[in-house]
Amino acid sequence: MKLDGAWEEKFDAIENDHVSSNQETPMRKDAFVLSDDHKIEQISRNVEEIMHTLGLDLSDDSLKGTPLRVAKMYVKEVFGGLHPDRKPKSSTFDNKYKYGEMLVEKNITVYSTCEHHLLPIVGKAHIAYISKGTVVGLSKMNRIVDYFAKRPQVQERLNIQIVKELQKVLGTEDVACVIDAKHLCVNSRGIRDVDSSTVTAEYGGKFKKEFTRREFLDYINLETNF
Repeated sequence: MKLDGAWEEKFDAIENDHVSSNQETPMRKDAFVLSDDHKIEQISRNVEEIMHTLGLDLSDDSLKGTPLRVAKMYVKEVFGGLHPDRKPKSSTFDNKYKYGEMLVEKNITVYSTCEHHLLPIVGKAHIAYISKGTVVGLSKMNRIVDYFAKRPQVQERLNIQIVKELQKVLGTEDVACVIDAKHLCVNSRGIRDVDSSTVTAEYGGKFKKEFTRREFLDYINLETNF
């Protein structure tokens, strides 16, 4: 695709403003018509064409398997969260012990991919909720983060998707998520600022109140030494 000056400026502005036009991941209606195997086959051919265009010798032993490896990685791993069949089942349980305070799961590892350059986003997510009668297994929160992270993402959207999913699972608006992550599109190209990270947050229900939000942030800042 050849870009004239105006279009190039528009794309650069989208990149620099770090915006997303949709809270849902933009997907075509026919996104899952092709099987995973068919997608891997097509992506492998496309990656091979990219490498050929770059001038790489694909007959070299080190490179000839790269297109297939990249295709499998895209479909099965780093973009595996695009497929709704991989969405984790989040069983809930009655809060029989009547725990009514905030529950915080912090330092959940985030591995995602910036949708503007398809470069990694790496960081930590911190989640909290206040039960309205049901609780969810701790590992399920990690799995929800991992599922929505495994797709081309904008960090703000990732926050929103995680909170909305937990609100639906738990039947409460009282859910919050803070993410602190490094974007390799900033750290390794462009400005190449290796020290900067991006912090985003989404607060629902009681977490919109300053006192509750402050309690959550204080929990995040507690040192965890084991």
